[in-house]
Amino acid sequence: MTLVPPSTNQSKALAVEPEPGRRKLSTAKAIQEAISQRMARDESVFVMGEDVGPYGGIFSSTTGLLDQFGPERVIDTPISETAFIGLGIGAAVEGMRPVVELMFADFFGVCMDQIYNHMAKIHFESGGNVKVPMVLMTATGGGYSDGAQHSQCLWGTFAHLPGMKVVVPSNPYDAKGLMAAAIESDDPVVFMFHKGIMGLGWMAKNKRSIGAVPEAEYVVPIGKARVAREGSDATIVTLSLSVQHSLDVAEKLEAEGISVEVIDLRSLVPLDRDAILRSVTKTGRLIVVDEDYQSFGLSGEIIAVVAEHDPTLLKSASRVCVPDVPIPYARELEYAVLPTPARIEAAVREAVAR
Repeated sequence: MTLVPPSTNQSKALAVEPEPGRRKLSTAKAIQEAISQRMARDESVFVMGEDVGPYGGIFSSTTGLLDQFGPERVIDTPISETAFIGLGIGAAVEGMRPVVELMFADFFGVCMDQIYNHMAKIHFESGGNVKVPMVLMTATGGGYSDGAQHSQCLWGTFAHLPGMKVVVPSNPYDAKGLMAAAIESDDPVVFMFHKGIMGLGWMAKNKRSIGAVPEAEYVVPIGKARVAREGSDATIVTLSLSVQHSLDVAEKLEAEGISVEVIDLRSLVPLDRDAILRSVTKTGRLIVVDEDYQSFGLSGEIIAVVAEHDPTLLKSASRVCVPDVPIPYARELEYAVLPTPARIEAAVREAVAR
């Protein structure tokens, strides 16, 4: 059998990304707008999952879509992840473009067979003849005393399993453009949003959770990292809410003459290794900030990318991750394990002192 990797087809709408403009949206609103615009011009796009209809998604990712498109295209499902993800896969291979919401990434274990043995592998096992243009959207992250079964990120787990693109936005502008790219992709895409970037009034949020977003449709290419802040003394490679924390730290340290470059990965699969290498070549110091577990994951992969390319680039390398423990419920204990701004700042100070 011929080995067929996931296609590199991106989007028919790829173009120069527009200027953000002045209109501001929360990340939740930006995601809604991307889905709505794609549904309006493509009848094969539909949404389903638990509480995506009248409730609008537990993190407001689908608010208003039911009123706009009706119950045949915005489908509330029973609490059976295996069933509705399997339904999404079947619809995708028959030519639809479903956006399926798995309420929490932690719940993937319930439906792992559908995700990894079917959604991720059908294209490969069919010799490239069957596509699975499906978006699996899910909430990640801690900081809200949700406990060990509702607070994990787990993007490293999905990235480790071949056959799926893995997208992780950090801000409203990217969230809209990346969702548009995910819907248009002919490959299955896991779209993972951190609760803390959504800009919801009832959750603690960073100021960057609300930002400028063009009203027009646009696509942010999957697999291209963003230099969120330029610097010369140290590189932070990170993603999702940790981008916002890292930018806060970089702004604070600038007043002391410490120049920190922040690389927002935006996606893990494909991984923009060139962007990582360009930055570390400039600064020589690498700090990987990741709200996923430390061992066997993204943080080690990033450091390996640099070490395998040229280990002499590194004056120092360190990680700010969740230690290998379940996320505690108690707020004090939870914040002790999360990659908080205080932990990120300490890592940068240690790196530049070497």
